[in-house]
Amino acid sequence: MDYSCENGFSPMNEQMLRRAFASVGILCPDDRLPLLIRYFELLTERNRVMNLTRITDPEEVAAKHFADSLLGMSLIPENASVVDVGSGAGFPGLPIAIVRPDVRLTMVDSLAKRVAFLNDVVRELGLGSRAIHARAEDAARDDSLRAHFDAALSRAVAPMNVLAELTVPFLKVGGASLMYKGPGTAEELEASKGALSKLRSEAEIVHFDTPWGVRNIVIVRKLEKTPSAYPRKAGTASKKPLN
Repeated sequence: MDYSCENGFSPMNEQMLRRAFASVGILCPDDRLPLLIRYFELLTERNRVMNLTRITDPEEVAAKHFADSLLGMSLIPENASVVDVGSGAGFPGLPIAIVRPDVRLTMVDSLAKRVAFLNDVVRELGLGSRAIHARAEDAARDDSLRAHFDAALSRAVAPMNVLAELTVPFLKVGGASLMYKGPGTAEELEASKGALSKLRSEAEIVHFDTPWGVRNIVIVRKLEKTPSAYPRKAGTASKKPLN
C-alpha cells in the first residue's frame, strides 16, 4: 500500500525515529525500525475509521507515542511477562514489544474494536503478543491472569490510586506496575499512599526530561499478595478511589 502524502498520509522514516529516540537516549536495533514504521502505517490507516489517537503527524508519533512509550523499557526485566492495562492504540506496550522481542506482552482493553486493531498489528508484525477484550477489573480476577505478570504498564489518564487498583492485582509478588505520568507526580503519589498500602505495595518515581515535556514513570512494587477484595467490581475504582 502506498502511504504517500497524495493519499492523505504523511510518511514516517527511520531518520525520524532515530532522532526521536536519540533525544532521550534510547537505543533501538536497526531491524526494529521497519516494524515501528509499519505500526505507524496501520495506526494511521485505521485511525481514519475509528478514534485511536489524536496525534497523527509522523514526527509527533515518533516522539510522543513511540519514544515516550520506550522510556520505561529499561525498567522491565529480561524475558518478562508484561500486561498493558487499558492499551488503547497500543501505547506503551506495542512499541516495547517491537523493540524488546524477549517481552511477552498481553494487552487488555474494554473496547472490542481496539482489541481487533491490536491483534491485527500483532499478526502483521509477527509479534509474540496478544490482546484481550475485557474490563481490567474482570481480567484481574481471571485465575490465568491474576498474579501472573512480572510487570504492568499503564499510560491512561487516571489517578494513581485508580491505576494501582487496576494493575497491581495482575502482578506476581515482587513485580512492578509502571505508570506513565506528567507533572505533579510527587503530589499524586503522596495522595495515593493509603491506596498503595491497602494494595500491599510501595512506589518510587523515575524522572525523565524530554523535548515534549516533563515525564515521570511511577514504579509501584508489589510487596505481598493482593487482598482478595481488590480490584473491586467494574467502575468502582474510578467512582470511589481508594484512599
